[in-house]
Amino acid sequence: MNKELLGSLVNQVIKVDRGGPENNIGMLLGAGEDHITILTENDGIIYYKTQHIKSLTHDSKGGLEFNTVIPENFEYVKGEDFKSVLGSLRYQWVQINRGGPEKLEGVLDSVTDDYLTIILNEEVIRVSTFHIRSISYGLKIEKEAAEDVTEKESNEKKQ
Repeated sequence: MNKELLGSLVNQVIKVDRGGPENNIGMLLGAGEDHITILTENDGIIYYKTQHIKSLTHDSKGGLEFNTVIPENFEYVKGEDFKSVLGSLRYQWVQINRGGPEKLEGVLDSVTDDYLTIILNEEVIRVSTFHIRSISYGLKIEKEAAEDVTEKESNEKKQ
C-alpha cells in the first residue's frame, strides 16, 4: 500500500482486511515505510506489515464502531520501518500474528534482518521476519480511564 494514501488516513477509524484472524478495527495512528500502527479497543497497539494487508476500509460515515478515547499523554513505540519497531520492542511481551496456527506470544529477545527470537517458557523460537503479518505488545488503554475522559468531556460540553 502507498505510504501517501495511508498517511492521509492517520487519526481516522479503519478496518484492516475484510475477515480472518488478522482483521481488526481501530484508529490509524501512523504509517511507516512498510507498516501501519493502529490502536484497537481490545488488543491495544498493533503494527501491521503493509505487504500482508489485503484491504483497508475507511470509516467515512461512522459505520465502524470504535469507542476508545486516546489520553493526551499517550505514548507508544514508533519507527520509520518495521525492523526498527521490532528492535524497540526487545524484551517486551509480544504477540505475533492475531490468530490461526501462526499466532505466537512470548518475550522478544533479538531481531536480525532474517528472523527474530521469541522466548516462551523454556522454548527459544525463531520466526522469519518475512512471514510476520502483525505484532502487538502489552500496551492497552484501560476502558475505565477512557470512559472517565468521555464522561468528563460530556460534562464540559453541557456547561
